[in-house]
Amino acid sequence: MSFQGEQHPGVVATPPQTQGFRLNHTMLRVKDPERALAFYSKVFGMQVMRRLDFEEMQFSLYFLANLEPSDSVPEEAQARTAWTFSQKGLLELTHNWGTEDQQDFAYHDGNAEPQGFGHICFNVPDLAAAQAWFDEHDVTFVKRADQGKMKDVIFVKDPDGYWIEVIQADLMVGKSDS
Repeated sequence: MSFQGEQHPGVVATPPQTQGFRLNHTMLRVKDPERALAFYSKVFGMQVMRRLDFEEMQFSLYFLANLEPSDSVPEEAQARTAWTFSQKGLLELTHNWGTEDQQDFAYHDGNAEPQGFGHICFNVPDLAAAQAWFDEHDVTFVKRADQGKMKDVIFVKDPDGYWIEVIQADLMVGKSDS
């Protein structure tokens, strides 16, 4: 690999000890797993790769992915666990048992004050078609592709209020050439 990344203050040469490190997943806490799983599977086409329950601590983890037709996912649970934790770009939904029954319960979305966590992002092949798909499924928009200063970028909310950025990669060319 010859590309060494963009150089900015604070960036150091990649330590050889980090060879093979990769980001596996991002975790979001969800109030109601049934509602969250319905959203991510129906609206974003994600599949649950693995569910892990931790009865003593009363929570469950759901690892979701967008699979390619060429992906070969093991059927056997232990092999699928190892496969899941070797992937890139998974979404982990964490459900603390009982939150679905608490009417006023909500997690902080990271975008309300005080701000912290921002969003996750999906790349789609056709932004206009994705926006129409979201409309068909009554998805809550924060920003449509033609709104605001950042054109060709969509922001929607999931059932827990987390923001999801939606982009079409080739439309991002030339957005900021610094």
